[in-house]
Amino acid sequence: MKRLALPALALLAACAAADGVRRDVAQDLAPTGRLRAAINLGNPVLAQRDPARGELRGISVDLARELGRRLAVPVELIAYEAAGKVTDAVKTGAWDIAFVAIDPARATEIAFTPPYVVIEGTYLVAADSPLRAIADVDREGVRIAVSSKSAYDLYLTRTLKRAQLVRAPSPPASIELFVKDRLEAAAGVKQPLAELARSNPRLRVIDGRFMLIEQAMGTPIGRALGARYLREFIEEMKDSGFVARALERSGQRDAAVAPPAPEP
Repeated sequence: MKRLALPALALLAACAAADGVRRDVAQDLAPTGRLRAAINLGNPVLAQRDPARGELRGISVDLARELGRRLAVPVELIAYEAAGKVTDAVKTGAWDIAFVAIDPARATEIAFTPPYVVIEGTYLVAADSPLRAIADVDREGVRIAVSSKSAYDLYLTRTLKRAQLVRAPSPPASIELFVKDRLEAAAGVKQPLAELARSNPRLRVIDGRFMLIEQAMGTPIGRALGARYLREFIEEMKDSGFVARALERSGQRDAAVAPPAPEP
């Protein structure tokens, strides 16, 4: 029997070590034997439901499936109608990975990766509203519809001084509340608000933004090995063009791929 050359032995050893790491990561991230991925349908930039077949699709779905493929574990997609419902569910251990925006209030329970997509938070108002600029919205008597516990709800709760937030259970419900109660503004992700305004001449989106929303992957606090792997995974997905291609496939061409994260 021929002896393997040293480079070949080194390669085999490296592959065995890599497989061992992946098994450890899979056990940390998917202790039940399947990777339970929370999919936030409240943000159409991240995920959508196919209107014909009801299947989930979008960049968060693609990332979850790619992660499952690499870890050699089956992926279970769990749909939520709003980010707040995703973050509430971390308390019950309902999911292993999630796709929500980074926020200090969430970071006490969720270990986040660097962002993979950056989007803008802005306001929807009536076409004839006197509110013309972002700064105009924070004034006495202005009521703003928001999706409860969304990234923009958390941010505006910390930063608004005079305007009043009126919460609804999901982004679509917040728009319904804005229209039904004739509120002065609705806060949300720029892309769906702009699409709504294009289809309804009685509405418009205020130019500019009140925040940048950094969309990331997360796993429950306490899974240190898995969290480290997810950070490396997301950076590779950005650098390889996977994120950009997934956004293109799902029709989210206006969403920006986040820049590379600084070295830790």
